[in-house]
Amino acid sequence: MARFLSPALCVLWLTLAATAQDNIKIGEYASLTGKEAAYGDTSHKGTLLAIEELNARGGLLGKKLELLTEDNQSKQGESATVVKKLISRDHVIAVLGEVASIRSLEAAPIIQNARIPMVTPSSVNSKITEIGDYIFRVCFVDAFQGQVLAKFVGTTLKVKRVAILTSVSNAYSVGMTKIFETRFRADGGLIVAEQKYAEGDKDFRAQLTAIKASGAEAIFASGYYTEAALICKQARALGLAVPIFGGDGWDAPPLLEIGGAAMEGTYFSTHYSPDNPSPAVQNFNQRYQARWGTRPDAWAALGYDSAMVLADAIWRAGTTAPAAIRDALATTKDFCAVTGAITMDSQRNASKSAVILTIKNGKYKFVSAVAP
Repeated sequence: MARFLSPALCVLWLTLAATAQDNIKIGEYASLTGKEAAYGDTSHKGTLLAIEELNARGGLLGKKLELLTEDNQSKQGESATVVKKLISRDHVIAVLGEVASIRSLEAAPIIQNARIPMVTPSSVNSKITEIGDYIFRVCFVDAFQGQVLAKFVGTTLKVKRVAILTSVSNAYSVGMTKIFETRFRADGGLIVAEQKYAEGDKDFRAQLTAIKASGAEAIFASGYYTEAALICKQARALGLAVPIFGGDGWDAPPLLEIGGAAMEGTYFSTHYSPDNPSPAVQNFNQRYQARWGTRPDAWAALGYDSAMVLADAIWRAGTTAPAAIRDALATTKDFCAVTGAITMDSQRNASKSAVILTIKNGKYKFVSAVAP
């Protein structure tokens, strides 16, 4: 037997359906579970805060924003699967993600082929935006970060002999190592040992023993926070008291949880410091803490900025047509973001500053800011 809605319910259903159709659908793919969840979780919270604030102001172009989030579980192959769903099933007009370079490299060709704009909050591998003209980022690239670290180690730490530990299964780590090594040697530094590992490894004692024998004055661990923390713990246990440093892949709460006291006196470059006295930063800190009950990290700030840069492009385009949004993103100039003023260069990379943090008394401490 057929069932019919009452006239009143029919009007309500049509209203709700129309409202849903009128929403501006934005896709997000992130590692909300799995090995890289510490990055994806806070980035997602920053993104969601931005969407909520935009909707509280009335949305964009007279419509509400709808964030459709997919969890890739930090698994190889999942990013490709979930962005296909966002594009073909959900018909999103743009995509935010991913946090990790290895996931963005997997998904970006699919998004480029669909001619949908993608903005990654924090994937720094230089190859990502080379995939196509619909791919953007609001972070600096690993080439810049590698050069910043080489300069910092040589001029601030005054180190001449460095050993390197690279995750050969991680495009981010491999790229950072290459750039650092080139710049450090050009500045007169020596690479006295080069050791390798794979993502998920837990025992680094063999590599660290070789590094100890090399006479290195510092160690560059260019991978992500889990392995970096274990490297620091095992290095200290072996009596290696030299400075250990890394890139923004270190910047996650589990770094201190895993590494504990071994992280004391280490350094890393990143995109954002909540201790920055800038009114924009301090205001964002307050809003984020009020919403989520904790201070934001770099990933939260970048997640927020990715959504806001995209929203600015939609507003300037005056339409939800992906091609027009792409064109507006490409002309982003001096956008006042939480992580600094963002201008898209000709390769759709954000030109902006980096910061160096150290760990002192179990807390992150701002050391310096470095402009491009």
